[in-house]
Amino acid sequence: LASAVRSCWYPANRSGYGKIVAMASRGPVLPTLERVQSAELADLRPCLGYMRCVHNASAMLSLVKTIGNILWFCIAGLWLSISYAFAAVIMTLLVVTAPFGIASWRLATYVIWPFGRSVVSRPGAGAASTIGNILWFVLAGLWIAISHVISGVLLCCTIIGIPFGIVSFRLAGLALAPLGKDIVKRGQEPAGVTVVVTA
Repeated sequence: LASAVRSCWYPANRSGYGKIVAMASRGPVLPTLERVQSAELADLRPCLGYMRCVHNASAMLSLVKTIGNILWFCIAGLWLSISYAFAAVIMTLLVVTAPFGIASWRLATYVIWPFGRSVVSRPGAGAASTIGNILWFVLAGLWIAISHVISGVLLCCTIIGIPFGIVSFRLAGLALAPLGKDIVKRGQEPAGVTVVVTA
């Protein structure tokens, strides 16, 4: 927020910038500004309009992500997540493959509601993750990836479902080698990591 305010207001009005930053430190800026007397807002109005635009755009983007997730859940997310959950149950029951079961559960929670989240490479993941991914590929990864590809082809055939089909193809790559990955909110990816999948 401070950088956005600085770009549109600072250093043209240092006192106005200082007031906004002071308000931001006490909580949400827009509600706080609305409670300030109109006389005090005289030198802040240009930036207030800018912040309202940013706030409204953020709210609209959040709504679009939610709608996308609901549509994805109904079209493909539910049954794809069930395939991951089924693999997780089998691997957990076998005990020896329990770590793969945990990874499969995490992926099940991602594929059911992917928009607004990203999968990134975990810093420090090394040989153990590589070996685990090879075993995962043989035990479950190939078959789950095939289910993603089939889902993607069917979605693309509907024309209107092409954006969801592209997401499904991206998830197919993740299904082949999921170990050594972390799920984070989109836009909050740690610096220096590789983004593997984003919806």
